Amino acid sequence: MTVAVITGGTRGIGRAVADRLAAAGYQTIIAARKPRVLLGHTFHPCDVSDPEQVRRLFAGLRRVDVLVNAAGIAGANTLDGDDALWHAIIGSNLHGTYYCSKAAVPLLPDGTGRIVNIASVLGLRGVPDQTAYCAAKHGVVGFTRSLALALAPRGITVNAVCPGWVATEMAAARYRELGITEAEAAAGVPTGRIATPAEIADAVMWLLRPESRGITGHALPVEGGGLARA
Repeated sequence: MTVAVITGGTRGIGRAVADRLAAAGYQTIIAARKPRVLLGHTFHPCDVSDPEQVRRLFAGLRRVDVLVNAAGIAGANTLDGDDALWHAIIGSNLHGTYYCSKAAVPLLPDGTGRIVNIASVLGLRGVPDQTAYCAAKHGVVGFTRSLALALAPRGITVNAVCPGWVATEMAAARYRELGITEAEAAAGVPTGRIATPAEIADAVMWLLRPESRGITGHALPVEGGGLARA
């Protein structure tokens, strides 16, 4: 059975990806900080910003076919904000992607191994009050491109998916920070709608197909056309 590890897989995009992988016949191992009972999945408690916890997560695995780095946190911050929030966001989004990829790479099979990193449209542009999140997600995109080149000789692909607005708890928290409604957020998207987590999972699954083996080092936006304005 093919094995997929999904970080941040208990809710939002990560959960949608995990459910799609399980439905496709993968043995799904979900890693997240807060324990949950998830039917059809194996759960391991893990704070991906802690390298020792990541080491323990992968120590019991003999093979990993797919790694999806979906764990992450967000929050508004500026240079006069709390340094702790900066470090927490960088730690979860960027360091976590690095630690998990480092642990998974020796277990990935040559020719078919896949890593997909959930970045963000904010890994491709900036927002004034999101310095940490933008820095982390830009870092994830750069890490994706570099690791793709490093693993290309083994036939392992590494790509990033860059969502815009998605109907998740994280997005709802951002609406509150901005003082807007979901409808107002959708009005700012060229397609006029907010994506669902399942749509992001569709993009991930496409990158896992054998037919996508020639695609590596890419950052795939799924954001309703906003980047076309640039």
